[in-house]
Amino acid sequence: MNSSDTTATAELGLRLVVPERTAVPLVARLDYSADDPYAIRVTFNTGEDSPVEWIFARELLTVGIVRPVGEGDVRVWPSKDENGERTVSIVLSSPFGQAEFDTQVAPLAEFLHRTYEIVPAGQEGRFIDLDAEIQQHLYS
Repeated sequence: MNSSDTTATAELGLRLVVPERTAVPLVARLDYSADDPYAIRVTFNTGEDSPVEWIFARELLTVGIVRPVGEGDVRVWPSKDENGERTVSIVLSSPFGQAEFDTQVAPLAEFLHRTYEIVPAGQEGRFIDLDAEIQQHLYS
């Protein structure tokens, strides 16, 4: 994991769950910045020319470690792998299809812990420059 006072980055090993086939291992990059305190950017390297990026609510991933959460495009829930180890399942849906991933809890929890050291829960609003956000939307 890489981090500073305002950002955190980690690579997370995932398994793409493919029905009736062996799971496919992937690596995703997780990025967090105090400049966008509610969001975690997850970049999936799929082997194509450009990676696929999804933006998750930090709280969605946090809650998904302990109980099912989410509806629509992103759903997250706790599970266990074939060895009984705690994992987290993530399902992503788009007009182009659906993908299900599993990952170990420990590295995800470690990354999330670091994000909460950067911006504590409930303090996100203190890190947003509302005037700059309004200006960006008015003049873009």
